[in-house]
Amino acid sequence: MVLPRLRESFRSHLALLSSLCTRMLRQVLHRGLRTSFSRLGHFIASHPVFFASAPVLISILLGASFSRYQIEESVEYLLAPKHSLAKIERNLVNSLFPVNRSKHRLYSDLQTPGRYGRVIITSFRKANMLDQHHTDLILKLHSAVTRIQVQRPGFNYTFAHICILNNDKTCIVDDIVHVLEELKSARSSNRTNFIISYPITHLKDGREVYNGHQLGGVTVHSKDRVKSAEAIQLTYYLQAINSLNDMVAEKWESIFCDTVELFQKSNRKVKMYPFTSSSLREDFQKTSRVSERYLTTSLVLVVTLAILCCSMQDCVRSKPWLGLLGLLTVSLATLTAAGIINLTGGKYNSTFLGIPFIMLGHGLYGTFEMLSSWRKTREDQHVKERTAAVFADSMLSFSLTTAMYLVTFGIGASPFTNIEAARIFCCNSCIAIFFNYLYVLSFYGSSLVFTGYIENNYQHSIFCRKVPKPEVLQEKPAWYRFLLTAKFSEDTTDSEETNTYESHLLVCFLKRYYCDWITNTYVKPFVVLFYLIYISFALMGYLQVNEGSDLSNIVATATRTIEYTTAQQKYFSNYSPVIGFYIYESIEYWNTSVQEDVLEYTKGFVRISWFESYLNYLRKLNISTGLPKKNFTDMLRNSFLKAPQYAHFSEDIIFSKKYNNEVDVVASRMFLVAKTMETKREELYDLLETLRKLSLTSKVKFIVFNPSFVYMDRYASSVGAPLQNSCISALFLLFFSAFLVADSLINVWLTLTVASVEFGVIGFMTLWKVELDCISVLCLIYGINYTIDNCAPLLSTFILGKDFTRTKWVKTSLEVHGVAILQSYLCYIVGLIPLAAVPSNLTRTLFRCLFLIALVTFFHCFAILPVILTFVPPSKKKRKEKKNPENHTAIIIAEPNQIERSTVKAEVTLSVHLENSKHTVSFCELNFESPLKGPIFHICF
Repeated sequence: MVLPRLRESFRSHLALLSSLCTRMLRQVLHRGLRTSFSRLGHFIASHPVFFASAPVLISILLGASFSRYQIEESVEYLLAPKHSLAKIERNLVNSLFPVNRSKHRLYSDLQTPGRYGRVIITSFRKANMLDQHHTDLILKLHSAVTRIQVQRPGFNYTFAHICILNNDKTCIVDDIVHVLEELKSARSSNRTNFIISYPITHLKDGREVYNGHQLGGVTVHSKDRVKSAEAIQLTYYLQAINSLNDMVAEKWESIFCDTVELFQKSNRKVKMYPFTSSSLREDFQKTSRVSERYLTTSLVLVVTLAILCCSMQDCVRSKPWLGLLGLLTVSLATLTAAGIINLTGGKYNSTFLGIPFIMLGHGLYGTFEMLSSWRKTREDQHVKERTAAVFADSMLSFSLTTAMYLVTFGIGASPFTNIEAARIFCCNSCIAIFFNYLYVLSFYGSSLVFTGYIENNYQHSIFCRKVPKPEVLQEKPAWYRFLLTAKFSEDTTDSEETNTYESHLLVCFLKRYYCDWITNTYVKPFVVLFYLIYISFALMGYLQVNEGSDLSNIVATATRTIEYTTAQQKYFSNYSPVIGFYIYESIEYWNTSVQEDVLEYTKGFVRISWFESYLNYLRKLNISTGLPKKNFTDMLRNSFLKAPQYAHFSEDIIFSKKYNNEVDVVASRMFLVAKTMETKREELYDLLETLRKLSLTSKVKFIVFNPSFVYMDRYASSVGAPLQNSCISALFLLFFSAFLVADSLINVWLTLTVASVEFGVIGFMTLWKVELDCISVLCLIYGINYTIDNCAPLLSTFILGKDFTRTKWVKTSLEVHGVAILQSYLCYIVGLIPLAAVPSNLTRTLFRCLFLIALVTFFHCFAILPVILTFVPPSKKKRKEKKNPENHTAIIIAEPNQIERSTVKAEVTLSVHLENSKHTVSFCELNFESPLKGPIFHICF
């Protein structure tokens, strides 16, 4: 019986020893880091001029690189998934049927490749655009467009010179133009039997054409006969085969928009919405131009509030210059990062507007935390000692949060990120945050030293003039006494010395009012109830999250793109873009079973198909569709494709001659259109995935393609990947950094808080009509770090606090760190407010996401955590020492591999106090002997 008890006792002692060793090692590392930062602060305080001037010089030198400033022109490069099956399919399609030559048949809304001009014509009174007046008006506009001239030295280019040509060397124009011309001719000859069907109609030459994307707001009679149409769309496709041709086409697009707008002014009863291939790119970059004035307003407001937040009535201890210099620190870091981006060949795009706000949230909190630490130092210390104390107190947490920024955004900047705009944004954010960290240490640290000397010399914090003694001030006017109000150290007692900064408005508010109010027993139930309501609404929004792949969400509002997209969705949302169905291998087209398979695959679509037309052609001639191969092919080449109404199908078939002069169809294409509802984009994505799955299992090898697939393919997984990877990396960092902090429970609470904040932000941004797109995902990555930035110091102070009660430590945490959080929050919100007025969908998303992140984090810091921490672990009960006459001392010589993989031995002396089989443990001391022998731990039980 004695031996098992001894074994159990030894195991418990060994487990307890292991826990204590881990805790002591954690404390040793924590103290070592604090000592290192203390020495760094002392070193910076000894050389303040160098550390203040070096960041300024570096920023100026790198800022000079703005002469190499470039703008990213390609929207596809930025916003389309970099690695997607659609791009591979596009390359395959291009090798068979060049997309640039067939883009007039592969209709797409905003993603049409190459150069083109497009216009939607509609009426303010919802009139029929097919009546005589509007038909003449549209044909008149068409004539004006085709006469547009682009003047170049020695030659004037018209539409006929740069258009895409048919096989008969005539310009390709929309089929609706031919329909309108035939309609006008029928009216002039008093023919009433002219019929327009929808969405497939017949032209005069017998061709069947699809007009679903050319007629909008259609009302039909029986058998798809068109009664009226509220809108008509015309598209003019241009060539861009070389740089000169592309330059002329770009200029033509600009004149096209001017021509349409001029035509609009002379015909007030119709409304026209022009759009070109350049419109999306120009409107995307327009956000940067329209936001300049608002960003300037934001900067002025932040500077003003930062100065006010650092000011107080005491003119000596007030630090208004530090508020300005803190913002200057952030600005210098941003300028340095921008200079590096320019020097390395990086190009600017409108998503970069979010980087200054990321810097503002992180950088200002770090500077305000340093200022808060300065207020806790003793005024009778030397400035160098005070600076060292500030660095020891605040730089450890700031370094860890900066590391978290670098890790999360670094993962977003990795090749795992499939959206190039998100990857570039994360990469540039990492550069800016890294330099912000260096500049806070150097520039702001040296600024703190200079203001510290001003304070120690009792000089005015703004005018740097020596403040006279109170007896001298009594002889001065009231306004003079007000400006030079200060408390001298000799006028204060020891008990008042630590309270010299309590006259600061925010310090006074938190310490005297808010801390007592939020921890009041009667307030806590309402906070818990409010949190439950918060979770309920967040869950409701979270269940409605949808991906936003609509390109109009990233452009300025009062632009051609928005107006055109609105009209497009209103009048032309009945049918999907035209989907190319490409059979890329030779199949037995003459085989009836293969014919049935192909028709089955395309069943349910509106089809523009040579194959179906050819089979119908054979049936009209009373010829079996199951002809032998040679007869089937010869009839196709020599009869069907020679007929005028079917001649255009020759572009859809690729023939090949074999060694025995036998002709075979090696590839062909058909065009499919699906009926859609309001959720057009989601339906199109589902349709794409369904057809792809079908292509993997079908006997006929085919692919489907439309230019819009390049943007939506894998978009959901691509846009969510940076956030997912960043969350995983943040969790791993919190897990593996548990030994760096004094208590691993801090990381547990941080993880729970981040999860609560991110869950709420995602839910509420969905309720605020913000979709999960590239911009919102980048904001959510920032939200992880912003939450850790603000909550980590609060949680750390609370969890590390010993004795007293939970409520006491909640109050202490708010008093110590609440002022810095409140100051940075106020400045951040004031800086965000002008962003809400920018007329851009991109900045609207940016404002709503960042505002929700700041608001929800503030709610957690000042309401949720202070209340929840008062009744959940860790316990703060004071442990009372119990006397025991019997003391047992155990000496354990640890084996080398129990400490670390070396020959170092550790001698641990344990004093064990046994009382009712329970042990109370306290840490006595830690002595270091020679480096070879290692540490000796003295631990009391």
